Amino acid sequence: MKRLIHLHTLLIVALLLSAGACKKELDTRPSNAVPARDLFKNTTGIETVLNGTWSYMNDTYSTYANPGYSSILRTSDAMGSDIAVLTTKYGYNTAYTLNQMHNSTDSRTNFFWSLLYKVINNSNNIIAHVDAAEGTQADKDRLKGQALALRANSYLMLTSFYQFSYLKDPDAPGVPLYTEPSDESTPAKPRASLREVYKQINADLQQAASLLHAYTRPGSVKYKINKDVVNGLLARTALNTGQWAAAASYAALARKGYGFMTEAQYLEGFNNVNNPEWIWGHGQTPEQSVASYSFQYLDVTSTAGYYSFMADPYFMQLFSKGDIRKKLFLWDGLKGREGYLRYQKFRMRPDETGDIVLMRSSEMVLIEAEGHARAGDLAAATERLNELRAVRKDILLNAGETNQQSLVDTVLKERRKELWGEGFSLWDILRTQGKVERRAYVDANNEPVKVEVITQDGSPKVVDAIGHSSLKFSDGSPFVPNSPYYVFAIPYVEKENNPNVSP
Repeated sequence: MKRLIHLHTLLIVALLLSAGACKKELDTRPSNAVPARDLFKNTTGIETVLNGTWSYMNDTYSTYANPGYSSILRTSDAMGSDIAVLTTKYGYNTAYTLNQMHNSTDSRTNFFWSLLYKVINNSNNIIAHVDAAEGTQADKDRLKGQALALRANSYLMLTSFYQFSYLKDPDAPGVPLYTEPSDESTPAKPRASLREVYKQINADLQQAASLLHAYTRPGSVKYKINKDVVNGLLARTALNTGQWAAAASYAALARKGYGFMTEAQYLEGFNNVNNPEWIWGHGQTPEQSVASYSFQYLDVTSTAGYYSFMADPYFMQLFSKGDIRKKLFLWDGLKGREGYLRYQKFRMRPDETGDIVLMRSSEMVLIEAEGHARAGDLAAATERLNELRAVRKDILLNAGETNQQSLVDTVLKERRKELWGEGFSLWDILRTQGKVERRAYVDANNEPVKVEVITQDGSPKVVDAIGHSSLKFSDGSPFVPNSPYYVFAIPYVEKENNPNVSP
């Protein structure tokens, strides 16, 4: 594992980030580092390690288009069906055309792999040392539980994007599985099967749930992993592996105590970790703002920056007339953007920061609905779906008026509507063995649809509506399920250093 940097490197990274977040490339070479034995002497030191690992995961970036962990979420959505990326702008163009992440030599592929494995290695160090550290048992339990959950989440991301669905073939090769601290002398491991990796994910999360049972998280630190976050990760894991009843049960536990946004809160810009619906999120300040670069792509209300994540016009048609979420659509009339469809869900705050949402109660209620529907409990699935639709002022379903597959399809469509821009598009395509769906936005005569926009000087103008510009794979073939273009490639440099990961 030559690219798994030593843990003390992450602490230097954390110091660099606190000194200034505008540096484009971070020097992660270990120099003048605190010896590992001192870091793990007591729980205070281990707390510093855990916080440094979290900062590394979210605030390390290779380019402005890779703002840490959130760039994985942005890539997932850019590769999906409902975001029409404005390809003249910087950022996610090659991800959008599905011409990037299957390329083992691409820098973003390497960045994601390295980011997640470095977090895993640091989590392994915490797990290995915390029991022998000085400190209270309560602190040891909390730190170990949070490190286990962080490791599990990293492996969950790797299995979700670096291989096809578990339900397609649970014995397919997943990713190398490391549960002990690694350095340059550690023998390289082969790819464990998806079954083996998911077994470890579940074991980590179950242990984390037990260790964090008594931990009460302060409301102001939603980046800290508590039992609610762990239950949410267990729900996602169960959904990926087809454990439908378990998925619904864990999701219900995760969202207990978290309500739904009001209409006003939904329209505020998805930038505040203190939102009552957020279970897990990464807060931002002007001093610690690297992850806020995500808003450069998501915030299409901006007249500066990259503002490239426009909406597919067909996506707007999924919403009923009274749905509060439909108020977020607006045809763009600004120069260079005329005819694109804004979906104004994400907006940076005046100080050009925005908190990053990682888990919400709405996602959990939709996992409940999907779990119940796939398990055959259509009444419970309909009730959960209507619970969300009621607060969004959407049309409610009538119980008993739909079959199982239709209800599952409705829930999946609701996930697209509710979770747009939060990182679940390619995730859902891969786990359900679905396919990307993109169509040219034209009328019955195959002509561009005309829409009225308001130009920069305030006058109305009729222009051609613009939708997707990428309608096929880069080789010209149509989108199909289980395409290798969807799966992230193991980096070439990893294959060079570790021949055990091939193919």
